Amino acid sequence: MKAVVIYKSQTGFTKRYAQWIAEALGADCLELPMAKKKDFGSYDAVIFGGCACVGRIRGIRWFKGMIDKWDGKKLIAFCVGASPIDSPEIELALKQNFTEMELKKVNVFYCPGGLDYEKMPKLSYFMMKMFVKSLQAKKDKTETEQNMIRFLSKSYDITDKKYVEPILECIRK
Repeated sequence: MKAVVIYKSQTGFTKRYAQWIAEALGADCLELPMAKKKDFGSYDAVIFGGCACVGRIRGIRWFKGMIDKWDGKKLIAFCVGASPIDSPEIELALKQNFTEMELKKVNVFYCPGGLDYEKMPKLSYFMMKMFVKSLQAKKDKTETEQNMIRFLSKSYDITDKKYVEPILECIRK
């Protein structure tokens, strides 16, 4: 099966997962701007990865716009976010990016990434720091909010190759 992995990465976590997937499959790996110029006729599978930001997958609009053109191909989308894999909001966030009809055509996955404040665009950095400050200022914080403060106060990396296994299994079916 000839596959291509396309990604849109902000701080490098999504790029890392895209490269791991491409390497495991012997697939081509392209950043989104390069993919927009590519003909996908020779591919049997298209895998798209984007970083999650406030529940939205960056670059997903382009991928969704191509779904009907890729009829008959195996389609997978994955997003990489700052939340651990067992976070309860992940499934809901993934589904809000696709219509019911699109979810019949696309397999969707989540891979935990992390935060890298040094590589983050200034606006994103500022928004994250303001969010943490607003949580810190809140009285009567819940346990979840206290955990978020600890988690989001500094850069961290929770990427792991094991999180690409479900994607690889799906593509090999």
